[in-house]
Amino acid sequence: MKMTLSLVLIVFSTFCFAQKEFQPAGSEIIETVDGDLDGDKIPEKVIIYNTKDTTDMGNIREIQILKKVNGKWTVLEKSRNAVLESRHGGMMGDPYQSTEIKKGILEITQAGGSSWKWGYTDKYRFQNGNFELIGHSLSYGRPGDYWSDIDFNLSTGQIVYSKEVESKDNPDNGKSEKETFIKKGMKINLQNRNKEDRKIILPKTKAEFHL
Repeated sequence: MKMTLSLVLIVFSTFCFAQKEFQPAGSEIIETVDGDLDGDKIPEKVIIYNTKDTTDMGNIREIQILKKVNGKWTVLEKSRNAVLESRHGGMMGDPYQSTEIKKGILEITQAGGSSWKWGYTDKYRFQNGNFELIGHSLSYGRPGDYWSDIDFNLSTGQIVYSKEVESKDNPDNGKSEKETFIKKGMKINLQNRNKEDRKIILPKTKAEFHL
């Protein structure tokens, strides 16, 4: 029992030292998640920081993915472009919702808006030496008016779009509709995720969304 407790304390102390070593100065931890992301059956650590650096949209967030190599924690990858700033959620405030690891996939969920709401989950897989965006699930609209859902599989290029109109009294709501479209060739990863605005317009319904 004493040996087990000592081992836990050593592992915890080692991680705390690594976390402090890599933590941006003046930042605070928002969330820490453990899970195997590169398929070697050894859990990585994903840490989301609220940094002291700011833009017009609030505090910049930094995501770090730490990997243990030969008993020492190292930074596998880090980025300030994948998690939105602290005021990017509009009236709802902080857009950050959660980070999860499911079957080796890194999932980051964010949301915002006011009466009109939006929310999305980005899914990243470690491949080709970095974390590439392989999936994007987006929902937006206003309860009582309409709600739209988009599921974009970047690996296959398939975009599945649906819009469900709840109130037909307002002509601006349009009508319920569905469309499936293939758009290949988009290369997005943790490093370039929000560096530019990528607008996609579906050819049949003319629905558009930004990635």
